[in-house]
Amino acid sequence: MFSIPNKLLQQTPHSGYHWDNSSRRFFEGWYYRVTLPEINQTFAFMYSIEDPTGGKPHSGGAAQVLGINDEYICRTFPNVNRFFAHSDRLELGHWGKTDLPPQPMWLLPQEFDCYVQEGYQASATWNQGTIKDPGSNNTCSWQYEIKPIYGWGNSNESQQSTAGLISFLPIFEPGWQILMAHGLARGWIEWNGKRYEFINAPAYGEKNWGGAFPQKWFWLNCNSFDGKTDLALTAGGGRRGVLWWMESVAMIGVHYQGKFYEFVPWNAKVTWNIQPWGKWEMNATNLEYEISLVGTTDLPGTPLRAPTENGLQFVCKDTMRGQVSLRLTSRHQGKLGLILEAQSDLCGLETGGGGWDGSWLSS
Repeated sequence: MFSIPNKLLQQTPHSGYHWDNSSRRFFEGWYYRVTLPEINQTFAFMYSIEDPTGGKPHSGGAAQVLGINDEYICRTFPNVNRFFAHSDRLELGHWGKTDLPPQPMWLLPQEFDCYVQEGYQASATWNQGTIKDPGSNNTCSWQYEIKPIYGWGNSNESQQSTAGLISFLPIFEPGWQILMAHGLARGWIEWNGKRYEFINAPAYGEKNWGGAFPQKWFWLNCNSFDGKTDLALTAGGGRRGVLWWMESVAMIGVHYQGKFYEFVPWNAKVTWNIQPWGKWEMNATNLEYEISLVGTTDLPGTPLRAPTENGLQFVCKDTMRGQVSLRLTSRHQGKLGLILEAQSDLCGLETGGGGWDGSWLSS
């Protein structure tokens, strides 16, 4: 087992479950990822719950996995009473097929293996589950421990809200929080009968939640760069509702050698040019630093389901095998100094929503 110092268990804001027991339209989603650089593959696990009061058209949960060569498997869990999550910490689970009594709870790993034939449970330091697609008979089981390294902020300092202090109010929806920008995972994943075991594999986690849904969005994420084991990038943007109007926002966050470089609307100028698919370009400047990103892929991408006003729908497309180049410089007395240049061909790339008639150029 990993030995995890307490300072690495410092939770980010919004780690807990956000549902307030009201009957308003609501969803919450969690994203876990493990990258296996030695075989050039990534596994992404996506958990969601919608309208947890139950009895509504879109009430229910799901587990999706994007696996080897961007192949995909999904299993829905209609019974909201078999879902659990805690408001004060990152800990959740959903039981599908099981012989256990109705009240779901966190189980010891061996208990979960014994009694839960389909379902999952996940926390800040653990991710475990098993699902089967009855249509294709594709299967996936997983069990791995996570050692967090970077949350969202400088090391050994209070962690930050990805969307700023105002994200504690339901003004901007959906909310978005990077839970762990970088960590290391140890365990195994079994994909269609083949087991992949790993030690110190780059791991990542984020979540989103709310009662409204973005019109369109894009996302880049990588923490497995060539020759740089201590570098994590997350960037993205979307068009979302703010009270009674819509706004387009974007941000870039980089963790490197214990320091957090943040480019957000309230401290930087962020510009982007995103193709409907194939190329993602972003640039940002603040008083101290400049950054440029280019993500590309020739792969077709895999359609994924995401919560929408009409329930879980195929409204986005992903690849976990994109190319990305990053250049970060400092600005001092009018001069630029190179902090880092990095590349990877294990970048997660996504576009989602509607209105992608051409490239999305904005600042």
